[in-house]
Amino acid sequence: MSNATVADVNGQPLSYRVHGAGKPLILLHGGINPDSFGGNLAELAKHRQVIAVHLQAHGYTPDSDRPLRVETLGDDVAALIGHLNLGKADVMGYSFGASVALQTAIRHPDAVDRLVLVAARMRQDGAYPEVVAAFEQLEANAAVYGPGVKASPLGQAYPDVDWTNLFRKLGELTRQPFDWSADVAGIQARTLLIYADADCIRPEHMVEFWKALGGGWRDAGLDGSLRPANQFAIVPNTTHHTLAVEPMLPTIVERFLAAE
Repeated sequence: MSNATVADVNGQPLSYRVHGAGKPLILLHGGINPDSFGGNLAELAKHRQVIAVHLQAHGYTPDSDRPLRVETLGDDVAALIGHLNLGKADVMGYSFGASVALQTAIRHPDAVDRLVLVAARMRQDGAYPEVVAAFEQLEANAAVYGPGVKASPLGQAYPDVDWTNLFRKLGELTRQPFDWSADVAGIQARTLLIYADADCIRPEHMVEFWKALGGGWRDAGLDGSLRPANQFAIVPNTTHHTLAVEPMLPTIVERFLAAE
């Protein structure tokens, strides 16, 4: 992410890089890896201006004394949209980034046009119990995980990241109980939910999220006129960890963003 730009938002330096041209799409990575989308970033940038953000303590964005909270990070994203004078932007996030994108839309409806949530939860128990349990151990295991990532190609790509600190802060974040289902029902942005068929998110929760957005309540009718404004996709033969780089993903996203 050389030639990255840094904006000062809410007292937090935020590093981002702009790819392509067209309607702006804010792209928010998953936890730990700021390059979560791999080659899909370039695919998305074929049709629009992609603004790939490094969230607090990730990649080229430094940490601060703030705890990691997706609500605060959502405020940062909205502030960046304002800083760039984008008016309303489309916002897309994966996993950790999907939670940030969701909070951006909940807390700052005037900043978000369309919302793409890739592997999102609206409650802590939306993931399988063993996944929730693993998150609860993340902070305790930070000193084990951090050096391993530091020695990896990802660690070499981002030598300034304090990986042990990042795991610790993410672990402290993921132990916090949350339930945003009431907020989801009030989201104004047109929304696309995307999941893997072998995701860490329980399928029951996927459907519950979809129904909170107004989908899944009735047949769309012969002419399709009763279908909901929001959309829902499950990508076959994919896991939580491969979904962001799945070649099918940009096609699904672009079809949603380009629709009238």
